[in-house]
Amino acid sequence: MSYLLGVILFAVAIGLSIALHEFGHLLTAKSFGMKATRYFIGFGPRLWSFHRGETEYGIAAIPAGGYVKIVGMTHLEEVPEEDDARAFWRFPAWKRVVVMSAGSVTHFALAIVVLYLAAVSVGLPLDRATVSQVAPCVVPHGEKSGALRDCKPTDPRSPASQAGLRPGDRIVRLDRTKIDSYTQLVTEIRSRPDQTVTLSYVRNGRTQSRSVHLAAVFRAPLSGEKADPKTGLVRVGAVGIAAAPTQKFGALGGVGATGDYTGTLVTGTFTAIKSFPAKVPKLVDALSGQRRDPNTPVSVVGVSRVGGQAIAAGSWLVFLLLLASFNIFVGVFNMFPLLPLDGGHVAILLFEKARSRIARALGRADPGRVDLNKLVPIAFLVIALFGGISLLTILADFVNPIQNPFK
Repeated sequence: MSYLLGVILFAVAIGLSIALHEFGHLLTAKSFGMKATRYFIGFGPRLWSFHRGETEYGIAAIPAGGYVKIVGMTHLEEVPEEDDARAFWRFPAWKRVVVMSAGSVTHFALAIVVLYLAAVSVGLPLDRATVSQVAPCVVPHGEKSGALRDCKPTDPRSPASQAGLRPGDRIVRLDRTKIDSYTQLVTEIRSRPDQTVTLSYVRNGRTQSRSVHLAAVFRAPLSGEKADPKTGLVRVGAVGIAAAPTQKFGALGGVGATGDYTGTLVTGTFTAIKSFPAKVPKLVDALSGQRRDPNTPVSVVGVSRVGGQAIAAGSWLVFLLLLASFNIFVGVFNMFPLLPLDGGHVAILLFEKARSRIARALGRADPGRVDLNKLVPIAFLVIALFGGISLLTILADFVNPIQNPFK
């Protein structure tokens, strides 16, 4: 499949995700009896629309999201007398929370569906410290790119081979450190060059231990490792094993695997959001002509390009994981307690209810609703901040895109 077709396919998948996000709001609002007058994909001038019942469905000119118009979203809105009983703010708090959260819930559901399809069709990446291959040797020096050559007769025998490790062995402990994932194992081994350690592993249901002297080799640095400025390499430990990159699951096994991997993506999303502010300056560096850091944020344009590159390279797994990651990121970010995000509206609603309950418990008058007019400047500030970052990211994706990782 061509790169351009892959880009279009990914962009359509993102558009469908946004449409279903808004449909989540619409469906829950209508199911509770609220009056929804508009369901639009995009903003700005109307390109096409039709009416069904009391709701207008359509597409607008600016493809930057979508919206659902529910009567009485705030108590400041003027509501016709005949619609007063169906105004959004008239409904119980829990129903309003459900409606406001429905968009993010839809994104999470889509991610789970995509990951399950990946699990039963092309497989999911594994992060288990289970040996799939034992290298006969360790190559002392790696290239700056991270690529390794084949073994030569003069290369030292790998510590794993000397210790008698076999494919299928699951490493559970290194010295006194419990090993829960292959990533953790790699980190621990790389931090111990030229050291003797005790590896404990499970083979055929029995736990065994071996004393292993780790090799000292030179490799391209991973995140957090400081390379030699002259060689671009870092001295690390090596044992000479590899783990299976992916595993395909059956219909039932895919359920558990999907749950596990969803948790991994959610954790990764929070980590990425936490480190986001530090990455913004790197976008400015990219616009100044410096080499684009592959870990800088990407826009919808950038992620669509990578999706297209994945399809062109025949990697449906990467395509599906990108789509799932996008949905989880949007689902998490949308629930941040900031206006005008859905999470901001939910936060205000919960604050109002908590404040009212505290007032009743203290025998005081209900303080009433939050004055939304006072929050308008904050909402505009959030829009300006994230809008500016989004434009910066889109510009970087056009001017200096992340290099094709599949070449």
